[in-house]
Amino acid sequence: MTFTELINDYDWDTLQSRIYAKTPGDVELALHREKRTPDDFMALVSPAAQAYLEPMAALSRQYTRQRFGNTIQFYIPLYLTNSCTNHCVYCGFNHNNDIRRIILNDSQILREVEAIKRIGDFQHILLVTGENPRDAGAGYIENAIRLVKPHFSSISIEVQPLSETEYRQLSAAGMNAVYCYQETYHKARYKTYHPRGMKSKFDRRLDTFDRMGRAGVHKIGLGVLIGLEDWRTDVTMMSLHLRYLQKTYWQTRYSISFPRMRPHEGEAFRPNVVMSDRELAQLIFAFRIFDRDIEIALSTREEKTFRDHMTGLGITSLSAGSKTDPGGYAVYRNELEQFAVSDDRAPADVLTAVKRQGYEVVWKDWDLRLQ
Repeated sequence: MTFTELINDYDWDTLQSRIYAKTPGDVELALHREKRTPDDFMALVSPAAQAYLEPMAALSRQYTRQRFGNTIQFYIPLYLTNSCTNHCVYCGFNHNNDIRRIILNDSQILREVEAIKRIGDFQHILLVTGENPRDAGAGYIENAIRLVKPHFSSISIEVQPLSETEYRQLSAAGMNAVYCYQETYHKARYKTYHPRGMKSKFDRRLDTFDRMGRAGVHKIGLGVLIGLEDWRTDVTMMSLHLRYLQKTYWQTRYSISFPRMRPHEGEAFRPNVVMSDRELAQLIFAFRIFDRDIEIALSTREEKTFRDHMTGLGITSLSAGSKTDPGGYAVYRNELEQFAVSDDRAPADVLTAVKRQGYEVVWKDWDLRLQ
């Protein structure tokens, strides 16, 4: 049985009510258990836990140091294309947007790699595409992996959902990890945000993670987009999904992220939910306490001061110097970004900030360091 079938056992409104009914006593029990259950996670992300941020931060710091040491991993995204057949209402790559569509060719990809190597000693690269399976499908992605492989020790991808066979194909080419965002687990509301395109099919996208697991993908990254639905319920659904994947595909490693919505090109979509910095910090602490081994990434969507403060408090991975437009490092300038970057510091400046707080930087993927 896949999670696409199991998710029907979880009623959104019932879960939401359970979360908001949690008491201070529930939070204290969750903080003092050795192993936390999904019910404990609900307590840690509940409004009742807002009064416990200080002990949550201390426990999150303790667990992060025990598992990951005194280090933060750096990675950088390389956007290969902004061509997309989807109509996601919150994204700058929306098919309806009248923008210049770019698909980098081999020489342009290598120029981008050269530019990235000049700005930092990155060994972990994340290849990102819009979702255009005809012009930038598995064959295009495999070719890109083979092009960048000589220059990086770890290659992750964030692309359209693929078949089990295609995931095996990309792993053989040198791919180490796949990141995919369900965006929201609210099945009834999902199509509101994804009205047309392959991404509009909720079950097909959710099935992607089982296809990755069956294909033996080394690391799987999950995520929700904060701003669409009640974040506490969405991340609880993601925690249930994570536990299912860990039990079913126990040899796979896992990473999570929960980006907050940022300004983008096209019609202005106003977030239905606005998450404060305190609430995002609470969520980071809650996930670290819930799972000591999970990797937690924080991208340049977030403001620099917040990212600095989260160093060592649960976060294990930071992007730096990110460009979210294809060719943004060297080939093109001022093309469409998928979203507006908030922390626009150079990698050297982020590195300095991390070291100032007594942490070291790991340029390679955690998997390569910890094996």
